[in-house]
Amino acid sequence: MQLVAAELVESREILPGQWLQAFHAPALTVGSRAGQFVHIRPGDFSGLILRRPFSFNTVDRTTGVITIHFRAVGRGTAWFTRLRPGDRVDMLGPLGRPFEVDPRSRHLLLIAGGLGIAGVRMLVDDALRAGREVTLLFGAASAVEVYPSNLLPDEVEYVVATDDGSLGHSGYVTDLVPAYEAWADQAFACGPAPMLATLARLAAGRSARLGVARLGPKPGRGAGRSGGAARAALPGSPAARRKSFLQVSMEQNMGCAVGACLGCVVMDTSGVPQRVCREGPVFASDELDWEGGW
Repeated sequence: MQLVAAELVESREILPGQWLQAFHAPALTVGSRAGQFVHIRPGDFSGLILRRPFSFNTVDRTTGVITIHFRAVGRGTAWFTRLRPGDRVDMLGPLGRPFEVDPRSRHLLLIAGGLGIAGVRMLVDDALRAGREVTLLFGAASAVEVYPSNLLPDEVEYVVATDDGSLGHSGYVTDLVPAYEAWADQAFACGPAPMLATLARLAAGRSARLGVARLGPKPGRGAGRSGGAARAALPGSPAARRKSFLQVSMEQNMGCAVGACLGCVVMDTSGVPQRVCREGPVFASDELDWEGGW
């Protein structure tokens, strides 16, 4: 984690009320991973005290440039839209835990709802760079809010759903998932909590729908010195998350983003609070209690 002064390179409105900004911040490109985020402080004279969290949208380690994608919804985010090239902001990062891609996975399914595209966009580049195939399912309320395809690499299969049917599939983006769940080795999602909850329920039933057998360890393999079965990966560990078909990036409001204020807590299946800024923002979908209503 580093504190740096990042210089704005470019700022543009890519959708109504949604902005894409590029900052020169070489120190933050080192070690950053898809799913992590930066915490940015507005100007000293803005009257805004709290930093704002933004996912790493893209990271270019050659040029040292990172991008963030956000919607202007209040005084804090509106302040960022008034920045001009050459202006500097105070950034803290990389923060949070990233997506965990299994080295054996060849086909990645990404699902984004609205601004949730910012949470998975970096993973697109990383996956393609590693020679993986990527399908991105994107959901929006209407055509006017659909993420521009020219901001994605040509190699990505991009499938759109709109609530009002004005572009692509008429309905929710979650309607599209069953057609791809057999093809995908892993799935990664970011978006509104109801969308993620629906995806978690779909993921929970995937093995049964596909007829995937659950087998115990083979004799002579995975046994410890006492002859017992191999120890299961601890819940919440990178190994456990890699084994889960679906990983989700949570969009909770954050205060401190370093785990102190407990303002971004969600509950796991054991009833234990999980800080989105520290234990997340990425979780395996089967870690969380989706019925808890946080």
